Amino acid sequence: MYTILSIMFLGIISGYIFKNVSALKNVEKTISITIFALLFILGISVGSNKMIINNLGEFGSQAFIIALMSLSGSLLATALIIKLFRKGGNK
Repeated sequence: MYTILSIMFLGIISGYIFKNVSALKNVEKTISITIFALLFILGISVGSNKMIINNLGEFGSQAFIIALMSLSGSLLATALIIKLFRKGGNK
């Protein structure tokens, strides 16, 4: 976990330092392709794992509940923030 966060922050710092380098401005175009390739490889990994495939119904229902609760929490937080800022803006 710390390794992943460290790499991410190292990338952020590097991007900030080298933001004016013209060659790095083309990196944005390749990010989507890289993410799609990673998702495809992840799909191959999941599809080849018999344990995941055999328990897909159980994992699917758990994933659905987690996604539903996350969405509900996000909507609630958004509604509260909007309500808070609208009150502050009217004063």
